Amino acid sequence: MTRRSITWILCIAAIALACGPHSRHGDGDAHASVPSANQPAEHPMSDTSLAASAKVAVGNDVKLSLQVTNLASHTVEVNFPSGQTHEFVILDALGAEVWRWSTGRMFTQALQNREVEAKETLSFREQWDSRGHHGKYSAVATLKSSNHPVEERVEFVLP
Repeated sequence: MTRRSITWILCIAAIALACGPHSRHGDGDAHASVPSANQPAEHPMSDTSLAASAKVAVGNDVKLSLQVTNLASHTVEVNFPSGQTHEFVILDALGAEVWRWSTGRMFTQALQNREVEAKETLSFREQWDSRGHHGKYSAVATLKSSNHPVEERVEFVLP
């Protein structure tokens, strides 16, 4: 084998090792997800380490928040397939999308991991300029994790 062939093989092996699945601190199944208040009971979840809640505060702007708390007594690693960690979407009463926080934003395409200590809470906050909108809406808050995804919905009314 030539030196060039060996270099290529080592490069490919390094990339495969770096991109392969991994888990730290015994997080368990990389495909486990987090229970959501909107998930039907007939689909039981295998991981209940994280709990999520979403809130909406209506004022001059609509303030949106998503809190994800590690209920476990150990650290949980949360993996994100890109630089985007969360998403907020506003839907009207018919379910049509009115606003999406990530629209017009750019995110890195690099994988990222975040360790959430026992009893620690991750908080994400954004706001929507709701001028000109009235009626019933739903806010959908999503944790964009590949191993602990969560989606929470909150209904609210704009006067």
